[in-house]
Amino acid sequence: MRVAVISDVHGNIFALESVLEDIEGRNVDEIVCTGDLVGYGPFPNEVIAKIEELGIKTIQGNYDDAIANRRIACGCDYKTERSQKIGMSSMNYTAMETSEENKEFLANLPFSLILEIENKKALFVHGSPRRINEYLYEDSKELEEVAGELKEDILVCGHTHLPYHKIISGKHMMNVGSIGKPKHGNPNAIYTIIEVIEAKVKTEFIEVIYPVDKLTTALKETDLAEELVEVFTTGIS
Repeated sequence: MRVAVISDVHGNIFALESVLEDIEGRNVDEIVCTGDLVGYGPFPNEVIAKIEELGIKTIQGNYDDAIANRRIACGCDYKTERSQKIGMSSMNYTAMETSEENKEFLANLPFSLILEIENKKALFVHGSPRRINEYLYEDSKELEEVAGELKEDILVCGHTHLPYHKIISGKHMMNVGSIGKPKHGNPNAIYTIIEVIEAKVKTEFIEVIYPVDKLTTALKETDLAEELVEVFTTGIS
């Protein structure tokens, strides 16, 4: 069984469409999304419509939760004044732009999902099994703590936008990266294919080029912070 995992689409319909087209040619049995359909990008409704139309199994991200429940903050970690400005404009725009019907869709997304991939159980979450907005970086002590508590064989998460696959205490800890708002140093969307072959867990991180210029042109026609143009074109927040 081959499972394609996408995450952190963040209102970027052009990245989503390009990634879905790429997945079509890779003999995938299932697509899972680990959340954050909205925020930052200008197309929250279009992204939700595409996910809903295709019936993609999706869990709730912290941004999805914030918009659905009309929270004043998204639970993000803003380390600079610039990132805080971007975050505030994103929250305001996305809250106004997302339809009531789509807010309800986001509100009803589950916190987690368990899939059996061959003989391995995989737990899919957005941040961590403990908190929707916990950042599990590849080198963080929190990752080891979570691995020690994990009952399943595989943990699959998003939220940090930085992909990795690391084995801790026999547990496969993965982040699938971001297709909509990359932070890995270039603008390409990135997603992950997980496969279990003869009890061995394998991951493939796939970068997909998409029309970033179409996204930034659309951004400039909104009230979103102009700094987002640089964020999307460089893949650096």
